[in-house]
Amino acid sequence: MALETLTDEQIQSLLACAKRVENPQAREKTEGKHLRRDYRVASLDGEHQFTLFARQSIKIANSFSAGLLWKSKTGEEVILLRCNGSDHEHPNRLERTRLVDQFHVHEATERYISSGKKSEGFAQATTAYRSLDGALHHLLQLANIQGMKSQPDETDLFDQP
Repeated sequence: MALETLTDEQIQSLLACAKRVENPQAREKTEGKHLRRDYRVASLDGEHQFTLFARQSIKIANSFSAGLLWKSKTGEEVILLRCNGSDHEHPNRLERTRLVDQFHVHEATERYISSGKKSEGFAQATTAYRSLDGALHHLLQLANIQGMKSQPDETDLFDQP
């Protein structure tokens, strides 16, 4: 499966397959003005390899990203899913819409790949998290990943409908 032929159905299959973190005690490293952890993840059937990453700005609390990168057998790498903070504006280029100061979830789509954009260029606003820990928990749920402890963000009493 090469990047340019990746379909929405294949992307959903990659996200849905059961996965396990192989190094839940990964070490944090400083990368410029961010702290980053990279985790090795494998599908339980051994067919697919992934990297789960968590990145947090040292200076800006809402500048973070938790993502899942798939490593194809051809050597290509594709970000399938990314949960971002609210510190920046995100343009959905094909739809010509913008998310401003909102937490948002990026998901790879066939449409963005075939148009030559970033695979995960499309994003939707979310209220599922408000921190890197919450984003990581949300991503583990969305991508069917086991083997790592995580906690959802506490619900704010004033956020209730």
